[in-house]
Amino acid sequence: MSEKIIFTRTEGLKPAATTYCPGCGHGVAHRILAEAVAEAKALERTVAVAPVGCAVYGYDYWNFDTTEAAHGRTPAVATAIKRVLPDRLVICYQGDGDMASIGMAEIVHAANRGEKFTVIFINNANYGMTGGQMAPTTLIGQKTATTPYGRTSEEAGYPMKMAEFLAQLPGVKYAARGALHKPGLIRTAKSYIKRAFEIQEAKAGFSIVELLSICPANWGLSPLESVQKLEELMLPIYPLGLIKDEGPKKEGA
Repeated sequence: MSEKIIFTRTEGLKPAATTYCPGCGHGVAHRILAEAVAEAKALERTVAVAPVGCAVYGYDYWNFDTTEAAHGRTPAVATAIKRVLPDRLVICYQGDGDMASIGMAEIVHAANRGEKFTVIFINNANYGMTGGQMAPTTLIGQKTATTPYGRTSEEAGYPMKMAEFLAQLPGVKYAARGALHKPGLIRTAKSYIKRAFEIQEAKAGFSIVELLSICPANWGLSPLESVQKLEELMLPIYPLGLIKDEGPKKEGA
């Protein structure tokens, strides 16, 4: 009996085995981003920029041009690429420690200038590759390598809601937050990415999609326990949904 193929790898991904930790959301984020690029028929003109950190492995998997930036400097590199090559679909792919801490100045000023590229922001509430240290997105009470007794607001402030923070800037035309731990939410997250691309292609301004992700290795939990933690602790702090959309609407929409 012949088998019926019902799903194949998107042409936006290379035929490579993942090296991410079991349960890590980066692989899911890579896939839906690659699908969105392929469906936009933009594989030949896409340039992604990834920084130091787990995010940097994107160039092993994406089947489009990808370059590396110094830690936190992805928006600066993306700004240069988009201004020199304005017809390219330019993507910043950043983690929370990278974007909200080391690269805070770069992301704020790029957003405020209304740079016409798209940011995919992975929020797993800690620094991933460098050892699980506290990030600006780390939850109150969350234990990390640098907050072994749990983060406190008195010592480290409060978790930063980057999508809402950047959405206040007039140069930002689109901001949304999705999640990567359930099929329905993954589909919604992909729709946010596709809309962010539309904003960029219309040259309307800066667009950002924040994606909540689990990090079992650094959280010290199983993947299932990590999903439960995301549901119970992260979602109340980082609510999902569209935050801002000031881009042009497609005809018939």
